[in-house]
Amino acid sequence: MINEVKNDAQTRMNKTVGAFKSQLAKVRTGRAHPSLLDGIMVPYYGSNTPLRQVSNISTEDSRTLTVTVFDATLITAVEKAIMGSNLGLNPMSAGTVIRIPLPPLTEERRKDLIKVVRGEAENSRVAIRNIRRDANGDLKGLEKDKDISEDDLRVGEEIVQKVTNENVKQIDELLAVKEKELMEV
Repeated sequence: MINEVKNDAQTRMNKTVGAFKSQLAKVRTGRAHPSLLDGIMVPYYGSNTPLRQVSNISTEDSRTLTVTVFDATLITAVEKAIMGSNLGLNPMSAGTVIRIPLPPLTEERRKDLIKVVRGEAENSRVAIRNIRRDANGDLKGLEKDKDISEDDLRVGEEIVQKVTNENVKQIDELLAVKEKELMEV
């Protein structure tokens, strides 16, 4: 029973760490990476469609992304979606290919991005603590129903705490790497 609670908590915490990783990938570090454009939606036949589904996104060099649109009629819609994404990008189209040069990050913008990343890290830590609270609540419920003893409850809580500490440490390590990456000029 304790293992089931631990495994459930571990799975949920791993998903939280994975979500944090994907949030970090969306934060620009000065290098061109296709995942920068992951959140952009393009109006396509009356519904919003992810940019990845209507185009091929690749890196031309370390500071330029290229977007090759499959349907030539979508080029203006894709450009508008990229400009309206609040990423500070200015696309330039050349036929069916849209080039997106990434401007160098200023010191002020780097510090703003670090604040954003730290906020995301804190949100992830809070989510992990909430999962720990839920797992401990499940263990207390098992003890209340006399399915486990008081000693088993303590052991279970220690196991859940160990899993929590490991996941929070993972988030802190990811944060440190991203901060270092952001401060590189």
